[in-house]
Formats: sequence, C-alpha cells, structure tokens
Amino acid sequence: MTGMKNYETVKVEKENGVTWVILNRPEKRNAMNPELHYEMLDVITDLETDDETQVLVLTGAGDSWCAGLDLKEYFRGLADKPKERWRAEWASHQWRWEKLVLFPKPTIAMINGYCFGGGFTQLAACDFAIAAEDAIFGLSEINFGGIPAGIVSKVLADLLSYRDALYYILTGNNFDGRKAAELRLVNYAVPRERLREETISLAEQLKQKNPNSYRICKQAFKMVRTMDHNQAFSYLAGKSMENRFSDPERGREKAFKQFLDEKKYRPGLGTYDRKS
Repeated sequence: MTGMKNYETVKVEKENGVTWVILNRPEKRNAMNPELHYEMLDVITDLETDDETQVLVLTGAGDSWCAGLDLKEYFRGLADKPKERWRAEWASHQWRWEKLVLFPKPTIAMINGYCFGGGFTQLAACDFAIAAEDAIFGLSEINFGGIPAGIVSKVLADLLSYRDALYYILTGNNFDGRKAAELRLVNYAVPRERLREETISLAEQLKQKNPNSYRICKQAFKMVRTMDHNQAFSYLAGKSMENRFSDPERGREKAFKQFLDEKKYRPGLGTYDRKS
C-alpha cells in the first residue's frame, strides 16, 4: 500500500504477505457507520493493486466481527440528509460487494465474535470464512420490525438451504460458530485461541497458488453461478483462454512441463514449482 494512511474506523496491518483489515469500532461492536464505509472503500481499492498484499484477511477489533449497521448514525443521523445517505449506501455496496466479491487476491473472513445483520454481506463476499466456535451470528431485524439490510437476504439464499435461511431470518434466533460451520455459512469453526493460527495456515496455503490463475478461477466460479449452461460454457471457454495468455508466470506451461515431461510434479499433491 503506497504510503500507509491513518484511518479512524479501520486498521490495516501487514505481515509476511498477509494484510489484516480490521474494522475498528470496538466500542460499537464494529457496527458500520458512514465513515467506516468510506474508509473501507479506500482501503479495498488501494489493496487491489498493492504488491505487498498476497492475501487479505477481514476481521474486527475486540470481541466482535461486525454488528451490522450503526442504526443511530444511519436512521437518525441521516434521516434528513438524503444525499449523504445515498452516498453512504453507495460506498457500502461498493466495498462490501462490487469490490470485495471479485477482489483479485484471496480473501478470508476471520469471524472473531459477533456477526449480525449487514455484516453477513461482507462475510458472503469473502472467498473463505473461519469462525471462532463461540462467535455469535444473528439476523435480528425481524425483532424490531425490519428486514435484513441491503442484499443480505440474497446472499443467504445463495449460501444456506431454503429452510435454514428462512428459519434464521424469520425467527431472529442467534447461532454460534459451530452451527455456522454446520450450516456451511463458514468453512469451519475452531476454538477462539486457535483462530488466528488457523487463518494464517490457510493464508500460507493460498499464497502458494498462481495469482493469475487464482483470480480467474474466482471470477469464473462466482460469475457462472447465475448463468445458464450455454452462457457458462461460452464464458468459461473465454476465461480459460484469458488465463493462458494473461499469466506472466506462464504457469500452465510450467506445470505441464513438470508433470508430463519432467515427471516431478503431481497436480493432486500441491502447487507446481512456481520458481523454476
């Protein structure tokens, strides 16, 4: 990141190719106010082309991941400011979905505590999610006469079964990290004391992958989910060609040579030797 910036609501920390983006309003359980959306949009945009960032981990300060929207700042603070409210909503959607869902590098949501309401959007946008077993998840909007914010209902329809999504949207009941893993909302849950260690372990594995291939595999999978089979066939053929001709590493050629000619690489047992 060129020239580290100082933010009021976000912290950015870098360590061995892993960039930790930390929502930093612990006194509000990292609820998202307009300033956080503006700062996060700036952070995500900068990190897209940051050479130091090989993997992005999104987490929260304190004992919360994200408690959703800051209701007071949104619904009271911007009640008579339609332009400012529109601007905040635009920034919110940009960083949490338009930017994050197709971020060109691996993304991991490290759920260290409370994850409520609008926080489900950025959870769904990340490629992977690891939760503390005692993290608490909830969609409490039904309890105060609202509906899940933004596109939360859509991302839950994509991630959860029909019955499970409706159950938690319509009851407002909470569930923990173990249940989140059972529901497949997260990849897996671990004891809180192992959460950072497990996240780093996954990040180290992802750092070994060919960056160009990773980016295109991600784009291909996420885009074809809403296509019919004929559209997907044509789109994926194009992405395959893009991968071959846009990769500065020439990874496909290296892997084929190591597997077919040199007999020193097995695709099912890890990444090819990218340094050779």
